[in-house]
Amino acid sequence: MPSIPAPLKIADYRAFWAARFFATVAGMMLVIVIGWQVYDQARETMIPKDAAFLLGMIGLAQFLPLFGLSLVVGVIADRMDRRYIARAALALEAACALTLGWLALSGTVPMLSLFVVAVLLGVARAFVGPALGALAPNLVPRALLPQAIALNSISWQSGAVLGPPLGAFLYAIAPHVPYLVAAVLFGSAFICLMMIGPVPRPPPSIVSPWRSLVDGISYVRHNRIVLGAISLDLFAVLLGGATAMLPVYARDVLHVGVEGLGPLRAAPAVGAVAMALLLAVRPLGRNVGPVMFACVGIFGLSTIVFGWSTSYPLSLVALTVLGAADAVSVFVRGTLIQMHTPDEMRGRVSSVSGLFISASNELGEFESGLAAAWVGAVPAVVVGGFGAIGVTVIWAWAFPELRRADRFVVPDEIDAKAVTGV
Repeated sequence: MPSIPAPLKIADYRAFWAARFFATVAGMMLVIVIGWQVYDQARETMIPKDAAFLLGMIGLAQFLPLFGLSLVVGVIADRMDRRYIARAALALEAACALTLGWLALSGTVPMLSLFVVAVLLGVARAFVGPALGALAPNLVPRALLPQAIALNSISWQSGAVLGPPLGAFLYAIAPHVPYLVAAVLFGSAFICLMMIGPVPRPPPSIVSPWRSLVDGISYVRHNRIVLGAISLDLFAVLLGGATAMLPVYARDVLHVGVEGLGPLRAAPAVGAVAMALLLAVRPLGRNVGPVMFACVGIFGLSTIVFGWSTSYPLSLVALTVLGAADAVSVFVRGTLIQMHTPDEMRGRVSSVSGLFISASNELGEFESGLAAAWVGAVPAVVVGGFGAIGVTVIWAWAFPELRRADRFVVPDEIDAKAVTGV
């Protein structure tokens, strides 16, 4: 029998892993149900292009609070107990789910309430992302960090596999059920975080919060490997994100309805889980930079195939490959960022990384909705896939340090100029 991965033998990390899993399942349930309700309600009175634009506006509603709060939250995550921050954010997400569940039980969920909850979920995610991102490295020895990051990906991607079809199935039973189940799952994640004991914290900062914020941004700007990894994710996913248009494809392109939407939303996570399991058992050892760029290119190519597909099985395959390729690039980027960031900077760097990721996801949904309103959903997705491939080529040329990255471990005696380029 295969042995238990070393990080999971640590009780605090097990609780962290479970909390991440429960929160991801709940969050993905909300994503799939809110997206469907927005598009389905809009299609009752709007043409498909206008309804797709409104779907994109949900992404913008989640991005704006993330944009306004992420960098400030990074400073807080480096000054306060990261466990408390994550717990408060999960409590807010549970309250959002309970509110929508109560509205659905009353018989109607107004469009305005969906947008208000989207904003509040953006606020919660602005806090929980940097807090959890900075907390994970405190729970395992440095030597186990690459394996722990792979397990983090398994936790998130497993939740992303289960959440969408579960949300769609429960919504088919009754619209209020997925919201109430999501609230229970957020509560379970909160309890898991309560089980984590005190963790090492950086010494109190003697500089002002503003100076601390500026230092965090400056660190990312000057560390070429960190900057290249974060910005590659931003622009590749911003242009190549197809998941925002899945309600459009489920209803108007593939004609599979809400029942088919769940598997479509879960397919990328299925591929990602399979790849994350492989990476947890056999982590990458060499040529991590070239592998990352190759996988981002595959991500763009899979987006193109999905965009053109009118076959439901082919669409599922394309999204599965897309998810597997993205899992490799996420694993490499995440490990490089954590290994090249000192602990006293992790909260701020995680907040900058989270801001870029959120921009690529939520702002990417807005970009996809806007493009779909102009040219239609299919051309928007296909052009976005070509854009992701173009970004890959440009970044491979612009960040040779990232392209030449061979191993994750940074030797203690490494010359700062080799990493920062300054």
